[in-house]
Amino acid sequence: MKKTAVLLLALALVCATLAGCKPKSELRHVVLNEVTRSVFYAPLYVAVSKGFFAEEGIELEIITGGGSDKSMTALLAGDAQVALMGPETAVYVVNEGKADHPYIVAQLTKRDGSFLISRVAEPDFDWTKLEGKAIIGGRAGGMPMMTLLYVLKQKGYTPGKDITVYDHIQFNLMAGAFEGGLGDYVTLFEPTATNFELAGKGHIVASIGQASGEVPYTTFMVSAETKEKEPEFVESIVRAIYKAQQYVQKADDKDIAEAMQPFFPDTTLADLETVSKSYRQIDAWCADPVMTEDAYGRLLDVIEGQGDLMGRPALTDLVDNSFALKVMGQ
Repeated sequence: MKKTAVLLLALALVCATLAGCKPKSELRHVVLNEVTRSVFYAPLYVAVSKGFFAEEGIELEIITGGGSDKSMTALLAGDAQVALMGPETAVYVVNEGKADHPYIVAQLTKRDGSFLISRVAEPDFDWTKLEGKAIIGGRAGGMPMMTLLYVLKQKGYTPGKDITVYDHIQFNLMAGAFEGGLGDYVTLFEPTATNFELAGKGHIVASIGQASGEVPYTTFMVSAETKEKEPEFVESIVRAIYKAQQYVQKADDKDIAEAMQPFFPDTTLADLETVSKSYRQIDAWCADPVMTEDAYGRLLDVIEGQGDLMGRPALTDLVDNSFALKVMGQ
């Protein structure tokens, strides 16, 4: 009996030092709305699988919105406490004059994560081959479309004149539209791009992110009310994300693939390892959650270049780096 009591006391002391030992019933249920399901967001899934959110007392439910506009709507309506989406959405909301607009509290990716898919194999692909062709680029005003247009203009094209870019297809319908016969090319994120290629439906010929360079691409946002009234909660979210970002920087592709597999049941471990490697090769994932002034400025330049920028709000108008800086200093 005495040994049992000692053992129970020892276990209690261990659990007292590990937030991950908190009973599930005590975890706070939090809804996070993600713009889409993609290996591009690996650190998010790693944070769940490795228990980083649980260590912060959070039971995270991830809902896929199918577009930044839908994720923003869910956040504004209170249907989600956190949203993962392109930062351009926050810029639009601020420029509309909404006083209680959401805030970006952490950056996840630092370049476009889509790949250009061709109908035919092009081992010697060159951007000059796109002249006169048609590309499914996504939704007008979204980061995938704006980054694609930015790249095409950098390559000397005038979209709508010497190249056709379809901007009326919803993000989650792009692969189906291409498979149905629309366009000569389409831009797809992983694992859809690799699965598409493996199924013989297309061929990956280029990385949009490599062609565009670094730009803030995907960020975590919370409402102004949550930020002001629950700073400890926001800090816990950012801390879990930062732990995952650090893990991904050090882990190998197999470890990352294993951590992500519960979120991609239809994708093999080998394929997840492959796409994890592809995103690591283009340096897609941020090592920490801070958005810098320089990166933010490039974001506004990309939006402005497409004629969708009504104004250039200051970084502090929609980004709060205080949470990221605090968890990084702990």
